[in-house]
Amino acid sequence: MNKPFYISSKPTGSICNLDCNYCYYLEKTHLYSKNDKQFMDVEMLEHYIKSYIEESSTAEVIFTWHGGEPLLQKIDFYKKALEFQSIYAKKFRRKVVNSLQTNGTLINDEWAQFFAQHQFLIGLSLDGPAQLHDYYRSTKTGKPTFDAVMRGLELLKKYRVEFNILATVNSYNVHFPLKIYNFYKEIGARYIQFTPIVEREMTGTDDTLKGLHLASPLIPNKQAKITEWTVNPLDYGKFLNTIFDEWVKQDVGEYFIINFDAMLANWMGVEPPICVFAKKCGHAIAMEHNGDIYSCDHFVFDDYKLGNIRQDKLSTLLKSAEQVKFGNDKQDNLPSQCKQCEFLFACNGECPKNRILYTKDGEPNLNYLCEGFKIFYRHIDPYMTFMVNELRNNRSPSNIVKMFDHV
Repeated sequence: MNKPFYISSKPTGSICNLDCNYCYYLEKTHLYSKNDKQFMDVEMLEHYIKSYIEESSTAEVIFTWHGGEPLLQKIDFYKKALEFQSIYAKKFRRKVVNSLQTNGTLINDEWAQFFAQHQFLIGLSLDGPAQLHDYYRSTKTGKPTFDAVMRGLELLKKYRVEFNILATVNSYNVHFPLKIYNFYKEIGARYIQFTPIVEREMTGTDDTLKGLHLASPLIPNKQAKITEWTVNPLDYGKFLNTIFDEWVKQDVGEYFIINFDAMLANWMGVEPPICVFAKKCGHAIAMEHNGDIYSCDHFVFDDYKLGNIRQDKLSTLLKSAEQVKFGNDKQDNLPSQCKQCEFLFACNGECPKNRILYTKDGEPNLNYLCEGFKIFYRHIDPYMTFMVNELRNNRSPSNIVKMFDHV
């Protein structure tokens, strides 16, 4: 393959030790038999690692271990993964990098030492200080999780494990942008990604849904409603603006917020670091514990299942007509309102899963967050223009801190 592809692999399927209200993946257990424990076995592990390394078009192969909660697998599973990676990286002359997304509650000294020794990059789910984090993130028995996450974080810091913060922005914590941002700075989190929660739940019953409660992007709005934890678009725009103002005054070059990095890339006219703001998608696929391949981590529904790596080559699935169409649809299905928007270059319609509204002219596929994004883009335009000019003149974009220190 010419263009790199990335796989979000699920070593424990949708199994998790927490029960976060807004989680879109917990219910994916209904896609599989009740007798399926949803833990990847060693045979599949080796087959996956060999296939991914062999078929990757890049010298560096990034393994992203996702969940559910991937730390529910024993540490020996990942030690075995490293053995397989070593064998096949040598055979196919590749370099391997590992990242793992976790809720942090199961991290102990053994895990932290393992991550440090093997240079894992850890994505830690943390929605802000205790009051905000615990609002939607609880255990199976409804208990708060903040303290357990912070214990895990302290161990990552103790053993100098690289980590970034994966923060959702929901209907509750969206009202506390500076409280969240300042908290992350206080705990030494220099790399942050904000992900807006946008989900719909079914209003009726349908035997074809296999027990799924959250709506597929194919479900019309008349059969679904916005969940209570979904962020309000205007609130989200204000949230981003407030944090951006704080960041641009003093933190450019010191704290890295991938949402802002993506905007700078799009203002520069180069590929953004996250797929949601790219022109096309389709190169970041999801693999379940048994080798099932889906078009995207947010599209794990039967309609988007491409095949299984036991029977199909990864390259074949990525080049399939279904996946090519899925990737192109992001651009091809934009409504006229988006195509005429002055900020199309910045947004590109954002994530297809969030395109659940109709335009004023009745066209489908308008992004739910559109009005919030417009507020954000208008606000950051002069700052982004300045930083782009600095970069194009071989100067640091952090110079903006000096120019806009009055903001």
